[in-house]
Amino acid sequence: MTLLIKNVRIIGGAREFPEPCDVFVNGEHISAIGNFPKKPADVVLDGQGAFLSPGFIDVNTASDHYLTLLEYPSQEDFLKQGVTSIFGGMCGASLAPLLYGGLESFRKWGGTNRVNVNWHTMAEFLEVVDKRPLAVNFGTLVGHSTVRRALVGEATRDLTKNELEVFKSTLTNALREGAFGLSTGLEYVHARSTSYAEIAALASIVKRNNGVYATHLRDTKEGIGDAVRETIKLAEETTAKTLISHFVPIVGQEQRYEKARATIESLPPEVDFHFGVYPSLFAMMPIYMFLPRWAQTDGFEKMLSQLKDDWMAAKIQKDMPHLDEDQFIIAQAPGNDFLVGRSLRDMKQMYGMDDSRAALLKLMAALGMRGAAMYKNVNGALIAEALASPRSFIASDAPSFGFAKDRRLKSERTTGTFTKFLSMVEGQRIMPLADAIRKITLEPAKTFGLAGRGVIKEGNFADLTCFKGGTIRFTVVNGMLAMQDGEFKGAFPGRALRHSVPK
Repeated sequence: MTLLIKNVRIIGGAREFPEPCDVFVNGEHISAIGNFPKKPADVVLDGQGAFLSPGFIDVNTASDHYLTLLEYPSQEDFLKQGVTSIFGGMCGASLAPLLYGGLESFRKWGGTNRVNVNWHTMAEFLEVVDKRPLAVNFGTLVGHSTVRRALVGEATRDLTKNELEVFKSTLTNALREGAFGLSTGLEYVHARSTSYAEIAALASIVKRNNGVYATHLRDTKEGIGDAVRETIKLAEETTAKTLISHFVPIVGQEQRYEKARATIESLPPEVDFHFGVYPSLFAMMPIYMFLPRWAQTDGFEKMLSQLKDDWMAAKIQKDMPHLDEDQFIIAQAPGNDFLVGRSLRDMKQMYGMDDSRAALLKLMAALGMRGAAMYKNVNGALIAEALASPRSFIASDAPSFGFAKDRRLKSERTTGTFTKFLSMVEGQRIMPLADAIRKITLEPAKTFGLAGRGVIKEGNFADLTCFKGGTIRFTVVNGMLAMQDGEFKGAFPGRALRHSVPK
């Protein structure tokens, strides 16, 4: 198949293109760039003077966590934003490798019984992705908790020497089979007590295989400074490429956040250290994360048993943070779809309670601790600075839901992370447009080692996005038109991306 894109202003090219030009695509690759007024093609698109950039790369998505990667392969929410490649396996949870075929580390995001797991290794999983339709490119890291929980179950103890050796071997094999690195979710219950020594041993393997170490910090609030210093120490000692996931300024922690961000930005230029950020004031969190930190322990069953004990439940309720009832919105409620979209104020009224914390505990018990909520807790005044930081990548930290059979509430991160970023760049001028495009194309492609992607030049894969004024005109994935004027074109040209380990 051939594709001719006419009259576009190229931004993000391997060389400068001062005048509007045409791009000719043959098969999956860019064949020629110039002016081709009479060149025939199977599909012709007129850019009408809009920008044409490499397809955007979202370095932290959750379509695998919510299992929509396999259920809704069009992944339209990303295509509509100009995103052509997404990464999963973040925050310690990945769909592979599965030592025993279980998805225990996914329970916090909802039901895990909707997908028939017929793989164990990373190679087997990527082969499954290859055989299924997919409209975007997908790469994954190895989830630390996914492997760890297969080894020790619900326990939160240190690994034995033999267990660590099994983990190291499993990680090595997964990296050689195509995984792009390792992720940890150190604020979640099952990884919170993981020792620095364990993480360093695994990150060293990531470094030897030229992968990426991504982490959900051990503490994103009062202890954010210590958590960032721990991550920097790891990066300096192992020299592994490092990414902090969803590093956003939480309301009440602004001073600590700014200090931590300044520490990151003061790192030497040669240190490949980034953080992900999104232009949204809402965080989406597993519902159990609203418990007091001390009560987040030993798995859902233990947490639920605490709620059944009157004395313990009263203590938990007393120590729970005060929440804005109208800014807490239920985003996912497996088995209780009628609750999706309701606020904590609605739940308080439904349960006939005066105390919102008591209503939240009742909701947690009703959901069995599964599900997620959106909560407005991000300081908007600091977001623009974080977005413009030379150390930041733009990451939605969200899934594409498609037309889900069970109701889920789409956050603005799902539907507009990249388009809102572009609007801020073009409208508020938070940074030069060329720098912004590199931030969401070339720079993440370099960090993750995506050969042939992230820059427009002859011979590269034709992952392309046409936009103007923050609006996506069309999205091309591997040479095929996947989205045009907000309409999915029914093509599934995406593929499983595989990390290439140096020989």
